[in-house]
Amino acid sequence: MPTLDLSITICSWNTREDLRACLASLERVRDEAQFEVIVVDNASADGSADMTAQEFPWVRLIRSETNLGFTKGHNLAMKEANGRILMPLNSDTIVHDGALAKIVAFMGEHVDVGVLGPKLLNPDGSLQFSCRRFPTPMAALFRNTPLGRLFPNNRYAREYLMQEWPHDEPREVDWVSGAAMCIRREAYEQLGGFDEAFFMFLEDVDVCYRAWQLGYKVMYFPDAVITHAIGKSTDKAANRMIRQFHKSMYLFYRKHYLHKVNPILRPFAIIASRVFLWMRQSMYITKNNFDALRRKLGWA
Repeated sequence: MPTLDLSITICSWNTREDLRACLASLERVRDEAQFEVIVVDNASADGSADMTAQEFPWVRLIRSETNLGFTKGHNLAMKEANGRILMPLNSDTIVHDGALAKIVAFMGEHVDVGVLGPKLLNPDGSLQFSCRRFPTPMAALFRNTPLGRLFPNNRYAREYLMQEWPHDEPREVDWVSGAAMCIRREAYEQLGGFDEAFFMFLEDVDVCYRAWQLGYKVMYFPDAVITHAIGKSTDKAANRMIRQFHKSMYLFYRKHYLHKVNPILRPFAIIASRVFLWMRQSMYITKNNFDALRRKLGWA
């Protein structure tokens, strides 16, 4: 039986300074709600685990001997959690005053909400598009690709990012970012947790997709605010992360969309999706390598 309002789970891999700032922000709001924090250290080599143990002894620390990734790490922590609400949180976030109390109150009043996402801000205070529509092939084609640069204001990217909505009031959305996501325990248990086929990336889209299928609502809740230094927790091995992201894109497509394709056309859809994602991945890696070379040569 859950005994706390909220269980916050954090998976960290070589993000010591970000993790320190994140935990300090949580320490400042410990009187807002009855909550616990569980940190899973994914075999960091930068002293993250020791820092957590020494500076934040009230945090429950799980030291993993290997990098479990996002889904396995959070599932492991949530098996130990005692909260009515489960909140996977990135280590590169800062929780604002009042956020946790507002989340607990809102989810207590709206029992049909299975997943909730707070408003996320960039470090400069600008809005981060953290609630979106479910991905489509056209959105993938026109976002962060040469076509997207040719048509920067295309409707497919705008609709996917929900850019034309002001993000200033609670509303139902397709999915919310896993950088700061709140899941009702009953929903999490019915979902069977995060799908561990997704090492990281798109696990948030997947869990929201399945929550909707179970009849739960997914809600964007801007009254609770968290700052997220997007990319800080994944830029330690950029090319590997790019490959992992595109692998997860294919897994999501295969799991949720492929069965909708005519069986006769399905083999062609598989080949086309793999080729497209390989081309998109190659473009990202080439750009990343070029940018790294420019920085090394002092051109950027």
